[in-house]
Amino acid sequence: MTLAVNIAQSGSNNVTFRNRIINGAMVINQRNTAVSTSDTYTVDRWQFVKTNGATESAAQNTDAPAGFTYSLRNTISVGDGSITTTEFSGFKQPIEGYNVADLGFGTSNAQNVTVSFWVRSSVTGQYTGNISNSNYTRMCPFNFTINTANTWELKTNTFPGDTTGTWNTTTGIGINLQIYSALGPSYTTGTANTWGSSGSNFGCGSPVNGIASNGNIFAIAGVQLEAGTTASPFEYRQYGTELALCQRYCYKIATSGGYSTYATTGMFISTTRVDFPILFPTYMRASPTGTYTAANTYLPSSAGTDFTPSAVASVSGSACPQAITVTFTVSGATAGRAATLTDLSSTASNMIFSAEL
Repeated sequence: MTLAVNIAQSGSNNVTFRNRIINGAMVINQRNTAVSTSDTYTVDRWQFVKTNGATESAAQNTDAPAGFTYSLRNTISVGDGSITTTEFSGFKQPIEGYNVADLGFGTSNAQNVTVSFWVRSSVTGQYTGNISNSNYTRMCPFNFTINTANTWELKTNTFPGDTTGTWNTTTGIGINLQIYSALGPSYTTGTANTWGSSGSNFGCGSPVNGIASNGNIFAIAGVQLEAGTTASPFEYRQYGTELALCQRYCYKIATSGGYSTYATTGMFISTTRVDFPILFPTYMRASPTGTYTAANTYLPSSAGTDFTPSAVASVSGSACPQAITVTFTVSGATAGRAATLTDLSSTASNMIFSAEL
């Protein structure tokens, strides 16, 4: 119980950036939406992964263990009581190679790593997960047990360092961490805490089906992955630091209506085109792609005249890790004039720039 108390206390360990997981406390939630399809990002840096017949919804939730404010919860509205051999459901965080390069995976100096996390599920029994390299040619599974339904429990596991295989140490995926609420038997023939090279090593043991029934939940919080064989107290980072770490992979500009302004100045390139450069608050991992709300939720203006755009897009070739240019199609503009950008008085808008792994 000592670890369970300490891990929820801020400031109990002064060694910074022990935790290779970003947003392990599920605090940053830029997209702020529930997701139900596989390989979709939910709270920042966390993917929901699934292949099964259930209807699921993964999102940030305010139910959390002591010392935390949020969790990442999957809620089952329509259960799948019969997981086939290759079906699954779970959460995944891909960790950038730069952030785990010092662990020495793939070399004779590979370090052991320990994962710790809080978990709550409607279904008791054994569950499974793994760490892996980017293309799943090296995987090490582990088991954990839910002892009491609908109760937050702390789990830890130590993985041996992998001295073989290929491990990315730059901007690609260095290590994947995956935690499953359900995993089919074709994927669970691995041996706990033993490295393997086949697809069967995603899990091990005989995991229960945590998504079998309507209303089931599976939630995680306080996730930490660190070097060594001991789970240390959870590393709380300042909110601004955690946000900046997340913005390397996803940067969202959101307004709330009422002519909220975007912090950018643009220019009318022609009578039908106005461009706005967007500078990112931190270097992104790579040149991002942009997604936008409907064109008519934005309001470019110049010299007292508002224009209703018919289209919005990223300017081809403009994206780099530091900035991107967004262009709007309008009509009746005057080329060469400066422009401002707001949203409509009654309609919120946003821009999301993604350089996710």
